[in-house]
Amino acid sequence: MKLFISKLHYKKNPNIYEKTIIWLLRAVSLPYNLAVNVRNKMYDKKILCSYGSKSFVISVGNITTGGVGKTPFTLETAKYYLSLNKKVAILSRGYGGELSNKEPRLISDGSGAKYSAKMAGDEPVWLSENCKGAYVVTCSSRIKAEKFVQEQYSPDIIILDDGFQHRKMKRDLDIMLIDAKNKFGNGYTLPAGPLRENISNVRRADKIVVVNKSFETKKALKYCDYLKKRFKKEIYLCKIVPDYAYNIFTGEKLEKEEKIMAFSAIGQAGGFYDFLKTDYRLIAVLEFEDHHTYDTDDISQIIHFAQEENITHIVTTEKDAVKLIEVINNIELPVKIYALKLKAFVDIKEVCGV
Repeated sequence: MKLFISKLHYKKNPNIYEKTIIWLLRAVSLPYNLAVNVRNKMYDKKILCSYGSKSFVISVGNITTGGVGKTPFTLETAKYYLSLNKKVAILSRGYGGELSNKEPRLISDGSGAKYSAKMAGDEPVWLSENCKGAYVVTCSSRIKAEKFVQEQYSPDIIILDDGFQHRKMKRDLDIMLIDAKNKFGNGYTLPAGPLRENISNVRRADKIVVVNKSFETKKALKYCDYLKKRFKKEIYLCKIVPDYAYNIFTGEKLEKEEKIMAFSAIGQAGGFYDFLKTDYRLIAVLEFEDHHTYDTDDISQIIHFAQEENITHIVTTEKDAVKLIEVINNIELPVKIYALKLKAFVDIKEVCGV
């Protein structure tokens, strides 16, 4: 049901049945929308105060639910500051992990993940493994996480992964990401649409980055121009393109034009499948809900699905791969599982210039 509603948020031409569901959900969204608006007004008028940090705080977030590209962008931002010899800490909520996130938990001290994705969540673990040198801390309270990392490491830079709505923490640079293809979906707030708050709050961002997860660069640039006129802000383009697919155990690259099946548990997975179609023969797709935690039954379902299509090569995302490894590590598989590595092209120095 959750997956169905998520797809409905971005459907361009819903049928009568789907429109009815959206209208019913709009009634449910009224109290949510009111609460969010009141909360934002209280912060805007300084009735509610934000906590300030000694470090330079950067928020990377979005105004819609899932799948915009926050985590890869957070990675590029962290790498940029590490290249300047800055001490960097990434604060994440740790969504989807089995460990309690009520108190700060150090996922990485810069040497790699100390926990599995099943325990700590896929995004913090992926960041820990791909951004060596950065501290990664999870906690439902970003303020608790900030105090912890400040006391332990005194970082120069703190990056709030998915922090746009977390107004309890002051930020020196507020970066909002918008997907070039899905944009703001149907324009409604949760649960009728994908918006976490009203579109007008885009103006709260210091910098807006349009994430293009396709090869339609002209369309993305046209959308950048539209946003620049609408919100009177500088707009930056971040291009995410496929690099190659590699075996999650051996690192062996997958040959192009290979017949494959794909599966994922990420928000707005359409771009991932579109990327695969450019280099491989994508025969079948199996989707799970965003942040789904895989178990052996899921693995059996995936394998059975692939075998029905006579496919021996299966491709997933890197975020899904970190959750899979411990589940299938001791299982002899009749198929090979690969992860698609992506490349992000963005002028981080220009975006982070303040």
